[in-house]
Amino acid sequence: MSYPEPIYIPQTISTNVSLAEICSKGYTENLTSVYSSFQTDGRGQRGNKWESEDGKNLLFSFVIFPNGLPAREHFILLQITALALFDTLSEYTDGISIKWPNDIYWMDRKICGTLIENDLSGMNIERSISGTGVNLNQKIFRSNAPNPVSLSQITGEEYDIETVLHNIMNSASIYHRMFDNGESDIIRKKYFEAIYRKDGFYMYKDDNGTFDAIIEDIDKDGRLVLKDREGRVRKYLFKEVSYII
Repeated sequence: MSYPEPIYIPQTISTNVSLAEICSKGYTENLTSVYSSFQTDGRGQRGNKWESEDGKNLLFSFVIFPNGLPAREHFILLQITALALFDTLSEYTDGISIKWPNDIYWMDRKICGTLIENDLSGMNIERSISGTGVNLNQKIFRSNAPNPVSLSQITGEEYDIETVLHNIMNSASIYHRMFDNGESDIIRKKYFEAIYRKDGFYMYKDDNGTFDAIIEDIDKDGRLVLKDREGRVRKYLFKEVSYII
């Protein structure tokens, strides 16, 4: 195994919090992970709560110590996580993609979300914790989230949570090794190839209203590069533009 055995905690505030506490107590290896059956305060992007029925889904976090990676290059860490999830879920069903920046979608529905928290030392990233919720076996979603879906809803099958976790961590270890070997450009290319709605024109919304555009690129800073119908190139950081689904 190219990563430490995952640590199971039956219930936690959040797996990100639990893993940060473990890291603060002493030496922790790259790709150390924590998973739990239930989070009392699971969080997503934009401060949203992450809905998960007790024991039905995969809730986990893992840590990377990126050897002084400049903070401005943080997006590569997000890409490692997103690709590990994309590769694993693609083994179970077709129609999986990465919705910029790091949600995992099946068709037009969200199957997985990630919250990444980076600790800095000066201008460099000292520690990066990726916390992810994967909808595996939940059949009914009661929150006001607009488009959740689980792998079980897609395929009609039940999944062993630990098996899926090990598959994800194995994939993460491959991308982490590529990162260590200086192959970040390959990671970026694979990430772009997996992007949701990569081909064709779709509707987006920014502060100035809605517009039709095609995805041109994701740059090294993680900005979404769009080209509208008039040929104008528009670059956006996270939260500056949204998909219309």
